[in-house]
Amino acid sequence: MALKFCAVMPENVAGNDMDTLQLSLLLIAGGKSSRMGQDKRWVEYDGASMLEWLLRKAQRQAFARRYLCVEQATKELQVLAKQYEFELLVDEQAGMGPMEGLRRGLSAMPTAYGLALSCDMPFFAFSALEPLLTELTSQTGVMAVQAETNGRRQPLAAIYHRELARNFATALAAGERKLGKVIDMVPHRLVAVPRVNCFFNANTPADMRLVRGRLANSWRDVPLVTVSAPVSNTGKTTFIERLIPRLQEEGIRVGVVKGDCHGYQVDVEGKDSWRFSKAGADAVAVVSPTGYFIQQRTEKRASLAAMASRLEQVDVVLIESRNHGARPEVSLWRGLGEPMVREDTAALFVGGKVSESLSEQVHCYDIEDTAQAEKLVKFLMGKDF
Repeated sequence: MALKFCAVMPENVAGNDMDTLQLSLLLIAGGKSSRMGQDKRWVEYDGASMLEWLLRKAQRQAFARRYLCVEQATKELQVLAKQYEFELLVDEQAGMGPMEGLRRGLSAMPTAYGLALSCDMPFFAFSALEPLLTELTSQTGVMAVQAETNGRRQPLAAIYHRELARNFATALAAGERKLGKVIDMVPHRLVAVPRVNCFFNANTPADMRLVRGRLANSWRDVPLVTVSAPVSNTGKTTFIERLIPRLQEEGIRVGVVKGDCHGYQVDVEGKDSWRFSKAGADAVAVVSPTGYFIQQRTEKRASLAAMASRLEQVDVVLIESRNHGARPEVSLWRGLGEPMVREDTAALFVGGKVSESLSEQVHCYDIEDTAQAEKLVKFLMGKDF
């Protein structure tokens, strides 16, 4: 569905009502990915590359023209551009970063305004840009409208006028590559966008762990987060105890599932439910005006994730388990044993120093930082708060 808004030309000539069919789309996908350790355009999650996911989303939107702006043309890029109906634009100056890709796209497009997007935002949704369109409606003489999240600019989630191509060319000739410095010299607007996670940039392998953890929850009716540790007495229970009230203060209803390798005893000896179990009942349920419990005998350990899905009237389930949880996993470490970082580990909370190589592999936080734990769980839930 095309988003409608009214644009006004920078020359202060009143524009007409227009929609995205009068906008060009510039997808900036240069290919430099030094922090990722590989070309992040081709990093896969959920069966497709990061670049292809954004191309799929963009194909469903109505734009006057679509451009895929890259530093070098390859056969793979040519195939994708053709498949998703994008025109492939190659930088005229190599090694100049996103500013050259943006300059190239603005120079080529026939429309007055273009929407510029980076290819490394796996959770981006076009609907998040509605505040930018609303701002453009109310302005005259504006050359750029950028999204701003938590005080941070998003120069590659922004609307630019084609005349800015000249400004970018001048800046590049002078050796300037920072988009913000160019934008600050022209009439522009910064628009606060509340949906912060839509603009999450995946730049490192550690970022991709968060991406895959959040993605796992996107397929669940109730999201879950596993809290694990390499050895006992690391503080998993305390970590969860401190986290629960913080989440509840945000209106999030929390369920907890605990794995126990030693077995358990729910009921008190002599109670009717205990007597039923002793008599051989395979399952016993007790229901009261304020709650219920079900005790079910099983031939093998039940899946903790399956148990989590059975909890009612909760918004997230925290699973405490060493070895039987599910993605995404938050791992704890206090210097006992080796830090546990597995395929499902999204982040590591530590009570000591970790190696530089480990901190590059996974995001590490202070184990006492409950505020960061709350922020991380909300991110992994797959929701914007």
